[in-house]
Amino acid sequence: MANGGPVEHGFPHLETVRTAVTALYRRLSYETVRTFSASVAPADVAFCDTDDLHLGAQRVARELVRHFRLPDARMIVGFREMTHAASVELAAGPEYFVELNDRFRTHREDIGAALAHEVTHVYLHRLDLSFPSTAENEILTDTVTTYLGAGWLLLDAYREDAVSSQKLGYLTPEEFGYVLAKRSLAFGEDPSVWFTSPQAYTAYGKGMARARRDAQQPPLTDAGWAGRRRYAHDRRHADRPQPGTPYDFSPDATGGLRVSFPCPTCLQRIRVPVRGRVRARCGLCRTVLECDT
Repeated sequence: MANGGPVEHGFPHLETVRTAVTALYRRLSYETVRTFSASVAPADVAFCDTDDLHLGAQRVARELVRHFRLPDARMIVGFREMTHAASVELAAGPEYFVELNDRFRTHREDIGAALAHEVTHVYLHRLDLSFPSTAENEILTDTVTTYLGAGWLLLDAYREDAVSSQKLGYLTPEEFGYVLAKRSLAFGEDPSVWFTSPQAYTAYGKGMARARRDAQQPPLTDAGWAGRRRYAHDRRHADRPQPGTPYDFSPDATGGLRVSFPCPTCLQRIRVPVRGRVRARCGLCRTVLECDT
């Protein structure tokens, strides 16, 4: 939790984020991911200053448990002085003990954001979905929280001005915006209508621009002129792979070429023959892609 210190910006964890989106689709399936088409509603996690602190936190936790379809999980929420925003004890369940930073006693509007990350830890624990390192696992948790409809709370908790700052989670604001944009493009949902933080709008806009670029890379037909020209050059010299391109070529069994590139929705790599106009369907997220190979 950045609190008054510098907030990291940009996309330093982008490859891990993309791997996390693919892992989520592989673990849950397309059908299950689609059941999360509606995000957590602001009214369901609203927290007034007149609410009882502990009863209100328990209520918000129950709403997030419901959102993640964990009917038998019970969150016991407490507060204590700590460095991080929150922590959860990942035991066998059904009771899970969540501790929130004492600062949330007076910043109650962000309790939902902190709890969203911790409830997702429980969700992933039950799915047995994890990454090797602690840092990667936290990025996975933020990505899943956001892609499944609760992470807009984490981005909305980001505030920064000349004298103070606050950010929850391990992704940068722009990376939260990127995952939110991926979700928005997949589900047709605009989370920006719920933002109360002006900085969240900016980060979401930058994330959306980056997400849209994923669908504008060759061999997709929406690629721009410069990308198409470089692709044609690289295709002619397929025996000399060029670093920094999202696609790569390999020979097929007939002596021709196949091109591999990431699906712009789930980011799984797709392989299609190099033979001009091709329509491909991602087997993981079912996105239909128009390609000019």
